[in-house]
Amino acid sequence: MADMPIIDAHHHIWRQADLPWLMGPMLPRIFGPYDALRRDYPIAEFLADIAGQGVTRSIYVQTNWAPGEEVAETRWVQGVADECGWPAAITAYADLADGDLSRTLDGHGECAAFRGIRQQLHWHEKELYRFAATPDIMNGAAWRKGFAEVAERGLVFELQLFTSQFADGARLARDFPDANIVLEHAGMAEDDSEAGRAAWAEGMKRLAENANVSTKLSGLGTFVQRCDGAGIADIMHRTVAIFGPERCMFGSNFPIEKLWTGYGDLIGTHRAAAAQYSEPEQRAIFHDNAARIYRL
Repeated sequence: MADMPIIDAHHHIWRQADLPWLMGPMLPRIFGPYDALRRDYPIAEFLADIAGQGVTRSIYVQTNWAPGEEVAETRWVQGVADECGWPAAITAYADLADGDLSRTLDGHGECAAFRGIRQQLHWHEKELYRFAATPDIMNGAAWRKGFAEVAERGLVFELQLFTSQFADGARLARDFPDANIVLEHAGMAEDDSEAGRAAWAEGMKRLAENANVSTKLSGLGTFVQRCDGAGIADIMHRTVAIFGPERCMFGSNFPIEKLWTGYGDLIGTHRAAAAQYSEPEQRAIFHDNAARIYRL
């Protein structure tokens, strides 16, 4: 089904000078050595990467600019979109516990492509995998008040968690049934042991019990740092079995995945894994769900 239009629901562009984590000494990261990323990754390079792959639209996800510059990031990306038509939607950053959240959301809202917020909440007992300062940020009263405002504004919230946090994520979705939640990277399945796979699956089922939660089939090479066809197919099939094809969507996670693969190989591997699904199911995963959720 090579002619199927694709929406890449998770990618980045950046200017290195805006990103503290790409400046200065290279620190250990969840995706391994990243010397190849310590440079600008402009929209022109992304468009060259996706050329000939059937991608018709894309969704930009925030890249952690310097603190206080989150609205500037959205304005810059909007400027890129105004100039060349890509990306079609923007997921921006905001700290939901910030007392100035309303002002930040208003600033983002001045940009036509703004659709949602990502605040990375993933915490792991392994320091290398840890991003958030604590595992339970989403349980705080101030944070949940901010989350309620995001939901009231009709914005997507991109929820990035590890398995140990799934119960809190499921409770958040249950407590805010009108929130539009997208689970990042199919729940970041990093533990391939029998116990780890079982815990991930049980937690994913608890999340999927909430009709307001969808998930992205993205970042599936993060923990093995390669484009592994068998691994991608395994996570895809387990995720789709839990959420259904109507609540799953493809994302490239480029240029992070570019550390170990090309876009053609990545999308080809995902297409091959999805070949067992019907044409409407494939269209939902690769196009229709993202178009609906991000109002494209």
